Amino acid sequence: MNYTDTTEAFAQLLDQNDPLRSYREQFHIPKHSDGSDILYFCGNSLGLQPKAVEALMLQELNDWKEFGVEGHFHAKRPWMPYHEFFSEKLAKVVGALPEEVVVMNTLTTNLHLMMVSFYRPSEKRYKIVIEGGAFPSDKYAVDSQLRYHGFDPAEGLIQLRPRMGEDTLRTEDIEAVIRKYADSIALIMLGGVNYYTGQLFDMKRITEVGHDIGAVVGFDLAHAAGNYPVKLHDWNVDFAVWCHYKYLNSGPGSIAGAFVHKKHLGKTNIPRFEGWWGHDKNTRFKMQGQFVPSSTAEAWQLSNAPVFSMAPLLASLELFDAAGMDNLREKSLKLTAYMEFLLGQIKTDRIRIITPKNPNDRGCQLSIQVRNADKTLFNAITEKGVIADWREPDVIRVAPVPLYNSYSDVWKFVEILKSFC
Repeated sequence: MNYTDTTEAFAQLLDQNDPLRSYREQFHIPKHSDGSDILYFCGNSLGLQPKAVEALMLQELNDWKEFGVEGHFHAKRPWMPYHEFFSEKLAKVVGALPEEVVVMNTLTTNLHLMMVSFYRPSEKRYKIVIEGGAFPSDKYAVDSQLRYHGFDPAEGLIQLRPRMGEDTLRTEDIEAVIRKYADSIALIMLGGVNYYTGQLFDMKRITEVGHDIGAVVGFDLAHAAGNYPVKLHDWNVDFAVWCHYKYLNSGPGSIAGAFVHKKHLGKTNIPRFEGWWGHDKNTRFKMQGQFVPSSTAEAWQLSNAPVFSMAPLLASLELFDAAGMDNLREKSLKLTAYMEFLLGQIKTDRIRIITPKNPNDRGCQLSIQVRNADKTLFNAITEKGVIADWREPDVIRVAPVPLYNSYSDVWKFVEILKSFC
């Protein structure tokens, strides 16, 4: 993917030869004030709406109108087993077995539920490893878990930092820190992709090293699920959590997901916060006083399905299933490399890319650092019809999403950015 042509005609040619180009037509693209399509590069924050969502939502509303409570059994998609409709397709997205995934709650709620089960500190082994500069919600969660168990986060939290003068972490440095504190680490909990830099971590290697020292390993895949073909089962990851409203296009604040490796399923001695929808479905409605966990990841469910929040995810997963994660990754590599190439043609010291140059160390996001944290550049491109996002103190995050972004989108974006540099 060594691009040399900077013309718009070349971008259009790339679009013509793109085998996934038709998927863009399956999404609603917001409009700029001049009537043109917005240049939308914010799928790492909120994905666009699939056109099939409206019919799905109307179907659920109509079934509620027609059936009332009987919709649990007689709706077109019965509400009682609604969460089960996602397992097969979602498992393909995150590299899991269907019984290892469950759609439930929101991301940070699921993270806490997983740590209840898998962060089991002792007096000696109690520390948690995260990346320095993790998404704040992750740090709040692990800090609060440490305090809940009686530990001071200042002592119990190990935050991984890049080397002096570098922007991202090296895998060998992550491994070195893990081995240095091997006897005191209980949990390694990193983001699959760092929200700020866009760095994709070597989850397979980190899991191997973590298990080698006797720690539990989990990941927050908020910026990885639907962005990169993770292999949670094959990598032997203990647990993972993610949201669906970013790359998985399921709407603002929508339902989240969780993964629990098969080796942990069906065990009654794992501590968990229990709720009736995690009870074995064969005896759930006998209203017994003793909790009997489901033999799948569903054991971590608390309540019945929030159908209106779940319905949009059905539309998105249909598209992912049809396109295939490997095909999406192939286009993502090309599309992101094309953006990187065009950005590299801008002769300025006002911006630089801090996302790793190695395509194997990133998803589709490129993080553009702006000199002197000057937000006026971001404001200027926004006025011209670019939707990206600003992350304090000094980064514009841009995500060319392979499902709906085009090479022409990328070309137009870079032309706008260049005009202000």
